[in-house]
Amino acid sequence: MKEIYLAGGCFWGLQKFFDQFEGVFSTEVGYANGPEYTNQHAPAYEEVCRNSGHAETVKVTYDESLLSLPELLHYFFMVIDPVSVNRQGNDRGIQYRTGIYFTEMAQLREIRPVYDAEQDKAGQPLAVELQPI
Repeated sequence: MKEIYLAGGCFWGLQKFFDQFEGVFSTEVGYANGPEYTNQHAPAYEEVCRNSGHAETVKVTYDESLLSLPELLHYFFMVIDPVSVNRQGNDRGIQYRTGIYFTEMAQLREIRPVYDAEQDKAGQPLAVELQPI
């Protein structure tokens, strides 16, 4: 099993979307890629709403023999607006930004061609963060 973390607006809708695909073993919502907390706790919803800097994120655990990372990212780009900054649909704020957060550098080699193709399609720079988790 492999893991990828995806931010695309409200995490509940994104989670429900990915739960439907064969090859997705599990999904889990949470907050990612904000500043580290010194007291070793995950940020609470209220903290995130007060601009903690974290993104609402879905951890997708998938079986790459059934669903490749490029396929998964194709679906991801189908449901987000990749050029909107800090908003998706009616949700606005830094916590609703878009991002692809990878767990290992090898994933970046699979992500980059998909990302670049989406940027070419958009005709402008993407607002989708591409960073390690």
